[in-house]
Amino acid sequence: MEKTVTFGEILQRWSPPGVNRIGQTGRWEGQFGGSEANVAVSLATLGNEVGYVSRIPQNVVGDACMRTLRYYGIDVSDVVRGGGRLGTYYFEKAADMRKALVVYDREGSSFWSSAPGMFPWKDIFSRTGTFHCSGITCAVSQSAADATFEAVRTAREMGLRITCDINYRRNLWKYEGADAHNTLNALMQFSDYIFGDQDEWEVATGVPKIPEDRMFEDTQLDMEAYGRYFDEMHRQFPLCGEMMLGLRNQISTSHHTLSALLWYKGTIYQTKIFDINDIIDSVGVGDAFVAAYIHASQKWPGQPQRCLNFSTTAAMMKNSIVGDFNLVTEDEIIARMP
Repeated sequence: MEKTVTFGEILQRWSPPGVNRIGQTGRWEGQFGGSEANVAVSLATLGNEVGYVSRIPQNVVGDACMRTLRYYGIDVSDVVRGGGRLGTYYFEKAADMRKALVVYDREGSSFWSSAPGMFPWKDIFSRTGTFHCSGITCAVSQSAADATFEAVRTAREMGLRITCDINYRRNLWKYEGADAHNTLNALMQFSDYIFGDQDEWEVATGVPKIPEDRMFEDTQLDMEAYGRYFDEMHRQFPLCGEMMLGLRNQISTSHHTLSALLWYKGTIYQTKIFDINDIIDSVGVGDAFVAAYIHASQKWPGQPQRCLNFSTTAAMMKNSIVGDFNLVTEDEIIARMP
């Protein structure tokens, strides 16, 4: 299968032990993570050749981060070393009726100061078949957004397949002139495959979501409404041949239902609704969707239903894995596929 390259910021994630609140603890559990790195790790775990491009500080923390990525079999030869520090985020786990809490500390990080001209995209893409990008990189800073658009323009000129996760993060769009709707919409115009949940698609397109707040295993989705919805998405993004809508109903912090719809070259495919009633860690579920679909679409081209079933099953299984990375294998996913 062809090589996939992802581009983004890897972070240090700090969490209180168990379900403690941030203000309750003197101990912290640290892990590396971040959407585009999560996709890279998952792809490597599934057996793909994958490269990761980022800007990581030239210090012992950056060294540890690089060792972690290499441990999972990721090519980090195109990572640029420099800048002041690794970005971080603080994650407080959900418990009972209390939602999870995320606090970002990314301003001034090495990746925050990424800029056009720092990354030799033509050389990188000469060894690449698929490029994966994310709306998060555009939310970090204006210069990081400019670097992202430099990458997608080069990828489009060179004929790569471009996959995009909308990845809207409300708490990140803080820099002067930040415009989530227009920026995400523009990024999606370059993409061959787009993934997002209901709320993310609404922010990026301005089209109201179809409410599925009470989605259970036996819920019948309004496929006529989704047909009209995807017709509008195709009108907005005419270059995109594959669009996935992730559907999740959070019944409680440990009990979700999960499904997805795939618009593939004019036809809508639907997978089963999974009932997940013992969630360990739901961070990175969207990244698991994306990585599994990239893998499946390369391994089983022209089989959209199989690819959708595989990617949704992978996302379902991510809820059982602690940390950002989805570490389930292809065989494990296939064994649980509908």
